[in-house]
Amino acid sequence: MNRIAAILAGAIVVLMLLSSMLFIVDQRQFAAVYALGEIKEVITEPGLKFKLPPPLQNVVLLDRRVQTLDSSESRPIFTAEKKSLVIDWLIKWRIAEPRQFIRNSGADVRNVENRLAPVVQAAFNEEVTKRTVIAVLATEREKIMQDVRKRLADEAKQFGIEVVDVRIKRVDFASSITDSVYKRMDSERKRVAAEARSTGTAEGEKIKADADRQREIIVAEAFRDAQKIKGEGDAKASALYAEAFGRDPQFAQFYRSLEAYRASFNKKSDVMVVDPSSDFFKAMRGSGAAPAAAPARK
Repeated sequence: MNRIAAILAGAIVVLMLLSSMLFIVDQRQFAAVYALGEIKEVITEPGLKFKLPPPLQNVVLLDRRVQTLDSSESRPIFTAEKKSLVIDWLIKWRIAEPRQFIRNSGADVRNVENRLAPVVQAAFNEEVTKRTVIAVLATEREKIMQDVRKRLADEAKQFGIEVVDVRIKRVDFASSITDSVYKRMDSERKRVAAEARSTGTAEGEKIKADADRQREIIVAEAFRDAQKIKGEGDAKASALYAEAFGRDPQFAQFYRSLEAYRASFNKKSDVMVVDPSSDFFKAMRGSGAAPAAAPARK
């Protein structure tokens, strides 16, 4: 039994020794093999690998995938017009030189991010201060990201990393000037609205004046045509009357008498005191004599 136990103990020791000497490198990782505190080898190919047992050799695994670093705090940056902007950014990076990465930052990714964030912020400061607000917001936004990436290229080599991409997530005014900017925008919109209203009012008055002018012209022309037609009608009526009265003078005299009667007795309240035998009533008596002028009413 003692022999079997010894064999089992020996087998366990051998397995433990083998397990400490074998390790697997994933395709998403780098493996740095340390020997007495120094990097002996960096393994980039995935698979089952061999090393000496601790403490002779140790292995540190590094993530080779693309990492994301976001701006941790929003610090105001002044533009060329001395306007304060707050920029939120992110960068995509990955380990390019594992040895350099470990020498500068160790095996902890947070170490390199803590050191890289101020470098990125400084690069944005240098690019934004050369440009106006409009350039940062619209016209040169893409150019700023490209220039920041170029600035970071040399810095990134010192960290043993490669900057894959740089992006601006958000650009906003600092809270201290946001209210004043909004007030100026509100005033500008109100000015534009007032200008549009005044222009519309002036145009409306112009259209109204033109319509009134055309109406006056149309009314005047219509009155002129009406008077012309009326004059022509009166002329024709006078000609017809003259022709009719010329044919029968007695009828003309009788017609004029009727017209005089109509003018004299057109109201029930009218009262006249006239001698029945006067010339005014000859037409009623059947006389052919010329009628006298109508008497005045009382």
